Amino acid sequence: MTDKQAVIDALSRLPEAASLAEITAELTIMAAVRRGRADIAAGRSKSQQEVERDAESWATAWTSK
Repeated sequence: MTDKQAVIDALSRLPEAASLAEITAELTIMAAVRRGRADIAAGRSKSQQEVERDAESWATAWTSK
């Protein structure tokens, strides 16, 4: 599905009275999800365990000063 087709599909699922803010929010979320999926497919992601290890490392570094 092209980006344009995805936008048309997303807009068709919104209520007729959707505000521009609601439309913008829907498209922003959709774009973020698509970027995330592309990052995962390209290997630009970390496992839950890696993120937890990094967060612990950062927390330790910040509190040891």
